[in-house]
Amino acid sequence: MDTIVLKAQKRDPKARANTLRRVKLVPAEFYGRGVENLSLQMAYGDIRRAYKSAGQNTIIDLDIDGSKKKVLIHHVDYHPVSDDITHVEFINIKMDQAINTRVKVKLEGTAPAVKELQGTLVQSIHEIEIKCLPADLIHELILNVETLVDFNASLHVSDIKLPERITLITDAELTVATVAQQKAEEEAPAEPVDLSKIEVTSEKKVEEGADAPEKKEKKD
Repeated sequence: MDTIVLKAQKRDPKARANTLRRVKLVPAEFYGRGVENLSLQMAYGDIRRAYKSAGQNTIIDLDIDGSKKKVLIHHVDYHPVSDDITHVEFINIKMDQAINTRVKVKLEGTAPAVKELQGTLVQSIHEIEIKCLPADLIHELILNVETLVDFNASLHVSDIKLPERITLITDAELTVATVAQQKAEEEAPAEPVDLSKIEVTSEKKVEEGADAPEKKEKKD
């Protein structure tokens, strides 16, 4: 992957965050071991593109007024309605020191239990925590689901193949993916019949328009 460079400027302490956002600037913080904490600002479009490419596990060259720092995006805040990025936190890294970070887990392939048994693929874990040197960071991990042949099969964190120089932090026994059986649609229960409202009669009704039977005269 090409090096991602993101330009930023030191922020005026008097500048309010909402004022920056109105002119398409995003407030940010830079911190880490052995460095001075800095309040920054950057163009909204620049941070949006950088985060889309880097996520939280790809090294970024943060250019702060011409001085470059190796950083990771540590945290991102979003607007609850527009989903716009509203604030970013960058953490300083040193290339010779191992770091803990989280990496996305992507499922690939088609599970036989889905294709042949009409099950539903369920992913329980979408990212795992790892430890490695910054140069050994990876963007995502791939887990093939073609071994899920029935509803009793499952894949665990231990089934994810990690590069040699990466150490797993997440519990290896946690389940990552399974195939759930689809529930049969239940028929709606019939409405109970109120027998008290049914009129019962033993007399035969005379059809409309038909002649009534003649009454026989009683003979003395």
